[in-house]
Amino acid sequence: MSQKAVVFAGEQGQRFVSELKDLLRIPSVSTAPEHFGDVRRAAEFVAAGLRSAGLENVRLIETGTEPSPGRPGHQGHPLVYGEWLHAEPLPDGSPRPTVLFYGHYDVQPAEPLEEWMSPPFEPTERDGNLYARGAVDDKGQMWMHVKALESLLKADGRLPVNVRVLMEGEEEVGGEGIAAFVREHGDQLKADVALVSDTEMFAPELPTLCVGLRGMIYTELEAQGAATDLHSGIYGGAAPNPLVALAQIITQLKGSDGRINIPGFYDGIEEPTPAELDAWRSLPFDEEEYRWREVGSTELTGEEGYSVLERTWARPTMDVHGISGGFTGVGAKTVIPARASAKISFRLVPGMKPEETFSRYRRFVEQICPRGVQVKATLIHSGDPIVVSTDNRYVHAATEAMKEVFGKPTVFVRGGGSIPIVGDFVRELKTPTVMMGFGLPDDNLHAPNEKFHLANFHRGIESIVWFLDKVGDPVKAGI
Repeated sequence: MSQKAVVFAGEQGQRFVSELKDLLRIPSVSTAPEHFGDVRRAAEFVAAGLRSAGLENVRLIETGTEPSPGRPGHQGHPLVYGEWLHAEPLPDGSPRPTVLFYGHYDVQPAEPLEEWMSPPFEPTERDGNLYARGAVDDKGQMWMHVKALESLLKADGRLPVNVRVLMEGEEEVGGEGIAAFVREHGDQLKADVALVSDTEMFAPELPTLCVGLRGMIYTELEAQGAATDLHSGIYGGAAPNPLVALAQIITQLKGSDGRINIPGFYDGIEEPTPAELDAWRSLPFDEEEYRWREVGSTELTGEEGYSVLERTWARPTMDVHGISGGFTGVGAKTVIPARASAKISFRLVPGMKPEETFSRYRRFVEQICPRGVQVKATLIHSGDPIVVSTDNRYVHAATEAMKEVFGKPTVFVRGGGSIPIVGDFVRELKTPTVMMGFGLPDDNLHAPNEKFHLANFHRGIESIVWFLDKVGDPVKAGI
């Protein structure tokens, strides 16, 4: 069954890429109100792709919130749902497993535009890579799912497992819509395992499964000083400056040794096992090459006493993403701003809870706020950290599938980023997740010149085909 689908995928490979390019041309930037219609166009494109592949009951599911006292309602970006639930029973009469596919069709903003070598929403092939915003995060990897299902259905007329598909358009803005749907309509998403391709391989040609993700809290910190902007020549020395106050608060959040100074911040953290640390040490990682090729800084920083992989995979962090307030135009304006704000996030590791971490952070900034300034911390979105056990049939099926394609054993890594829905699947649906991604470390996620290695796009489709084949047959999965 799978071999016929692999042959079909090979024959249709150029068409698959052409369709992906059409999807990439849609600027589905979920953070930008002016692209609201584009996000919906992308959802409709994905729905059409699922119908063409042969899935059933394909539909858009609207998201958003109703108005409530003190909070206006808003229209969210739609989910895309499809299913195929006709897999033949196993020889003993028990049902075949159900796989829940997840991906997201929204993308990050493309700015700064001047740093792109080709237009971000005009996909361009160079050196075996496809360059465009969303190429690897996550349109390209999501499209692998759609094309793997199409290859199986067109080549054989059926799937080896039952399938549900749920794609979202708000992953880059916190995923509130899909989280609410999973929480309120979990009965419509019953599955034995979820498959997510929104991660990367550790190195080229090295099949990789991600078995852990950091969680996060993303916050806005607002500071209010005087009632209105003031002239620094008249009021400087007497009026509080909220920009200075924010700078003073931020510098107290983290020490020069990389340790976060919030009381209780590290309480309850679960450390990686000795076996996991040994496995990380055996990975082909060159710290100096990582510094100049991926980071591009004169040296690496972070929490002292931990390796780079530990710091990026298994330690919590704090980062400032932007500070605004006052005058930033050309020339000079001697103003003491009345207000200033900063976007601050924390990455969380197993043992940490987003709500508790945010409460500790809020209390701390209120305690250290300079005189004359009022500070307000707001939680914008959050996600739980997650670690997946490798001792289950679905991870085993994924490792065997990737070995079929790459011809070598799969390595297990953690990811430093966050995919909030993975925690929702575990918490709300009790569904384990296999994170089988095909990006590369230099794919420039969230940065100019984002790319997807086209060979990995095709190998990803083939790997998913084999994964479904092995999940559907306990003997092939080695169970």
